[in-house]
Amino acid sequence: MADEHLPGPADPDGDQQDLADRMALTRVPGMSTELQDESEVEYRSLRLERVVLISVWTTGTADDARNAMIELKALAEAAGSQVLEGLVQRRSRPDAATYLGAGKVDELREVVVATGADTVIADGELSPAQLRNLEDRVGVKVVDRTALILDIFAQHARSVEGRTQVELAQLTYLKQRLRGWGDSLSRQVGGRAASGVGIGGRGPGETRLETDRRRINARIAVLRRRLRGMDATRALGREGRRRRRIPSVAVVGYTNAGKSSLLNRLTGAGLLVEDALFATLDPTTRRCRAADGRVYTMTDTVGFVRHLPTELVEAFRSTLEESVQADLLVHVVDGSDPDPEGQITAVREVLDGIGAGGRPELLAVNKTDLADPDVLARLRAEHRDAVLVSARTGEGVDALREAVESALPAPHERVDVLIPWDRGDLVDRIHRFGEIESDEYLADGTRLVARVHADLAAELAGFAVAPGGGRPE
Repeated sequence: MADEHLPGPADPDGDQQDLADRMALTRVPGMSTELQDESEVEYRSLRLERVVLISVWTTGTADDARNAMIELKALAEAAGSQVLEGLVQRRSRPDAATYLGAGKVDELREVVVATGADTVIADGELSPAQLRNLEDRVGVKVVDRTALILDIFAQHARSVEGRTQVELAQLTYLKQRLRGWGDSLSRQVGGRAASGVGIGGRGPGETRLETDRRRINARIAVLRRRLRGMDATRALGREGRRRRRIPSVAVVGYTNAGKSSLLNRLTGAGLLVEDALFATLDPTTRRCRAADGRVYTMTDTVGFVRHLPTELVEAFRSTLEESVQADLLVHVVDGSDPDPEGQITAVREVLDGIGAGGRPELLAVNKTDLADPDVLARLRAEHRDAVLVSARTGEGVDALREAVESALPAPHERVDVLIPWDRGDLVDRIHRFGEIESDEYLADGTRLVARVHADLAAELAGFAVAPGGGRPE
């Protein structure tokens, strides 16, 4: 990849791109998927699409452009593709008609023919016109980044709610990109048919394209009604936890940052762990107990990615609300990633978009066993409250657990009560939802000095110990 042109501070023209860079269609080395053994070659030749990746580099450094292509390669492979080539063109903006420059599309066609590729994947969201023009010029299927991510979600969704959310997102995306091929999809003709069709040739007044769009809209309405019912169930569970004053922790972060692995380490949840993008789509909540006896919940959430499709954010809004409602966000970052700061920024942008940007946040830098020590030192310097941890080796897990428990919201009503032996239920609730300062077992019951939430303190008012140490009148 050619060196980028970076203007100096005195450059009167601002950020100007070198003309040769702008016009170049550059091969990105290391894009070809590595096949491990003969059996894998046979498997992939039967099952995997052969794809060429394309991208338009508009802003940022050469490293940024390369990291974006590496991520696109990982997404393509997660969808079940064999990546053959990766091509980047430097332009000020994507071409409105063909994404790449018109002349470079011909070069892309040559690469597709030479490699035998059957699909082109673009690192951006293409308009319907760009998709159609690229397919017509290149001669193979063209997929944009949004369709690629939707396909991965469709493969990994397991629960009824997850599959419903993915289908809604796919239909919302597809509705704007319906296209027809030739006269076979036409169902209406004018009063004076140009080709002599005349009487009997007039259709029912609706094109095939309009019929498809109407059917998609009807299906979208059904899916939204179904999700509203699921939303109500999820909201009922959240309300129950709030009513019982159970603090909630949401584990958020970039896809494949190790969120599920960390949750397994912290709670023994036994969640699916896979070195793949978007391996977890269905949120899982586990009940935890702090060292002081308090109960709280931890929820594993769907991973984020740069430029997360709007359709997915809307469809998964009920799932993402676990983050909005959480008392604490544990933001997991992959310390071994080439651009961990970029991950942090991308996740926070999504959190801001769903209304969770103001929630308390604890940064957990994961995969420290694989990370560059210099990168870890820089992250520690820039984020002084971050906890360094390795879910694989267990290093730092205890420190992370302590940090989480210390950041949980604490009850503030101090009570000194003597609970009769026949009210063990109240003792249990104080232990689970309060902070015990002291306990004493007496003949009349259990005396507890603790901090609890206001609603529980009101229930305990009748058992308060008098200032002299005796029971109330």
